[in-house]
Amino acid sequence: MRIQRGGPAVAGLALCLGALVACGGGSSGGKASPAGDTAAPPTAGATTGTSAGGPLASKRSGGHPLAGKVVVIDPGHNGGNASHPREIAKQVYVGNGTKECDTTGTDTVSGYSEHAFTWDVSNRLAKILRSQGAKVTLTRKNDTGVGPCVNQRAAVGNDLHADAAISIHGDGAAASGHGFHIIEPLAVGKNAKIVAPSAKLGTALRDAYHSGTGISYSTYLGTKAIDKRSDLGGLNMSTVPKVFIECGNMRNKGDAAKMTSASFRQRMAESLAKGFDDYLG
Repeated sequence: MRIQRGGPAVAGLALCLGALVACGGGSSGGKASPAGDTAAPPTAGATTGTSAGGPLASKRSGGHPLAGKVVVIDPGHNGGNASHPREIAKQVYVGNGTKECDTTGTDTVSGYSEHAFTWDVSNRLAKILRSQGAKVTLTRKNDTGVGPCVNQRAAVGNDLHADAAISIHGDGAAASGHGFHIIEPLAVGKNAKIVAPSAKLGTALRDAYHSGTGISYSTYLGTKAIDKRSDLGGLNMSTVPKVFIECGNMRNKGDAAKMTSASFRQRMAESLAKGFDDYLG
């Protein structure tokens, strides 16, 4: 999420947040996913429920602990961002200043893009949560569009009065660093009331993700995989409990091997679903 590839007018962190259409994990524009990583994500509409398989769903088949809970999932970046640099470079208000509407994201050395990664994991997670009775909305409808802007991504959760929201990313740090981390909001104004519940959500997701995937805490950022920031519009503009997760460092060979594996992305989604169950159930 840190490295921006494509879109010369856009620079800085590749974190994208927010809104009505969604920001999806993105990076190198037209780069294709590596061979062997073509397992398609679920194609159900953003608000259409589908049943989920997998170990987590099987274990919970006897009940629906998340019934009626509203969850918003924000797949970082979007597939069309790189070809629309002017649109995503537009400045938007993020609570304590302005930032780019969106960014392109990062990718693995082999060319698997962050926007494709976040779209896949987000759909897998949505499928599991819906099977448990949750009402799930994604902030973008596909992986071929542009944006939405980070403030719009936050507005999706706000408008739905979500019980919890998450923005899913893959980091683009130096290749020597590895592991995952959660980003929690610092108070910048309108988000002050959600700082404490967001910290609880972050801890629940961190513990479940670490336990379920075996991925280590980040070796290069955060304290025990928790980082707190005040520069992300998706968190600054949120009025519902929300965190970001950098699921791994896409520039690190070991993390990339996991993130380009369809079966491991399913494992990531199941682990995150367990975190939501722990927080909301």
